[in-house]
Amino acid sequence: MRLVVAAVGRWKAGPERALFEHYAGRITLPFDLKEVEEKKRLKPAPLKKSEAGLLLAQAPKDAVIVALDGKGKALSSTQFAKQLGHWRDDGARHVVFMIGGAEGLDEEVSKRARLVLSLGPMTWPHMLVRALLAEQVYRAQCILSGHPYHRG
Repeated sequence: MRLVVAAVGRWKAGPERALFEHYAGRITLPFDLKEVEEKKRLKPAPLKKSEAGLLLAQAPKDAVIVALDGKGKALSSTQFAKQLGHWRDDGARHVVFMIGGAEGLDEEVSKRARLVLSLGPMTWPHMLVRALLAEQVYRAQCILSGHPYHRG
């Protein structure tokens, strides 16, 4: 199973990137980051729609899409691990996590998603969400393999 983070925006050097790379480097499954960016200056609604198209283009036809959205479902780390395990065991070839830009995700992404996932009710910087997601994927890997990293 290949895991992909499709995210709006481009990295700059900084602690968020270092933290993402720290956890991404520990994940044993293929784990990729695909960044997309709308170059035109658009108003919020057309911008979200354009970004949705760019994000969805990163997902193969057979991909399980997970939309990260504060209005989504909050899962415990164990529940998240079980969900990834189910997709793996069911033969999912690709799981694509989609992170929107400053305006959030267009509802087209949420409609296509198998899971709309919330990292909690607080608003997080979009670059930090990448790092938080990478840590939770690593934690899920540890839970599924019985590694002692997760003590929750």
